[in-house]
Amino acid sequence: MSTFGSQFRVTTYGESHCASVGCIIDGCPPGLQLTAADIQVQLSRRRPGQSNLTTPRDEKDLVHIQSGIEHSVTLGTPIALLVKNEDQRPKDYTETDLYPRPSHADYTYLEKYGIKASSGGGRSSARETIGRVAAGAIAEKYLRQAHGVEIVAFVSSVGKVNIPSSVGGHAASHEDDDDVEDALTPEFRKLLSTVTRDVVDKQQTRCPHPETAERMVKRILRAKEAQDSIGGTVTCVIRNVPPGLGEPVFDKFEAKLAHAMLSIPATKAFEIGSGFRGTEVPGSKHNDKFVRRPDGRLGTTTNWSGGVQGGITNGEDIYFRVGFKSPATISQPQATAQYDGTEGSLAARGRHDPCVVPRAVPIVEAMASLVVMDMLVQQNGRTATASLLPPITTLPPTMVMPPKAKQIVAGGAPVDGEVAKNE
Repeated sequence: MSTFGSQFRVTTYGESHCASVGCIIDGCPPGLQLTAADIQVQLSRRRPGQSNLTTPRDEKDLVHIQSGIEHSVTLGTPIALLVKNEDQRPKDYTETDLYPRPSHADYTYLEKYGIKASSGGGRSSARETIGRVAAGAIAEKYLRQAHGVEIVAFVSSVGKVNIPSSVGGHAASHEDDDDVEDALTPEFRKLLSTVTRDVVDKQQTRCPHPETAERMVKRILRAKEAQDSIGGTVTCVIRNVPPGLGEPVFDKFEAKLAHAMLSIPATKAFEIGSGFRGTEVPGSKHNDKFVRRPDGRLGTTTNWSGGVQGGITNGEDIYFRVGFKSPATISQPQATAQYDGTEGSLAARGRHDPCVVPRAVPIVEAMASLVVMDMLVQQNGRTATASLLPPITTLPPTMVMPPKAKQIVAGGAPVDGEVAKNE
């Protein structure tokens, strides 16, 4: 349906060429200081028309708060957000009256509902993601203030142009050769731990590696000049996520994260931690060995698990990668068939991105924030409810967490050295 989340619930609405798009957010905690400017930052990063690498559709995507906030403070009631569609050109899509566009949702929507939007992609359009980004900005502000959570995504590949060090070592020369290097190189691990949105946004491709970013620009422009398109990948890191988030067995953290990412238009792949590279590394080299950190908590010497073990966050950085296919709408003629099966040729006239990954960065960040927020509210509800019970003194030590560790975990993720002070 059109709702994501169980405790922090987001329902989006709108089609690509209707009057407006937006969302309703239910479950936002009361007392969060929030203005339209907090939300607009991410919407402006997502909007079209930012450079010659994106669609020329000119939308300002200004957010209008309809409810749930008074005097710049959330009330705890549903928050409604609205963004007007201003630069609409429905007449650009008259060819879809006859042709289902190749690799688009025209045919499948018609088969499912028996009716479809007459212009653009309707609900399958990336315009729908405006509601997600707006809701994600709210979730992210809470996560940042309450737990110091940082979420940064960046473009890691366009076509065959890849940011270096995303995969370390070399392929094994023989099938029985277990001498495999680290799943991620030290350089890439450093990037994951230090990259910021300011650094990412310095490049119009949103790739934080300047030399690779320049090559990506050339690849996208080559696709654009050929009236074609190209795909790519977005890598995202989430820092300072409290341990203990995730709901076994079917709502594991990485399962919800995959659900969120693969619900974004044009996505075709998802991997977390070492991903497919981890299948090539023996367990003796892939296992994340535990160590005690200076703040008293357990940590790992490596993080091939990507911050999630057994479907539950372990307090390490969470990192994952999302694959986006080449945009389906291209302007060059394509041999295809009409709805009645008659063969013909279709050249789309609508405005489109030659590559979606630069604009997908804030969408990936938004969906990541919605997953963390929803699971954090679930976990806080569980721990708060359990805390009202009298302590149990009859359990063996192996069943309960040591008092010191319990105190540290209860305090949430460390922010600016607070854990050290609490000890």
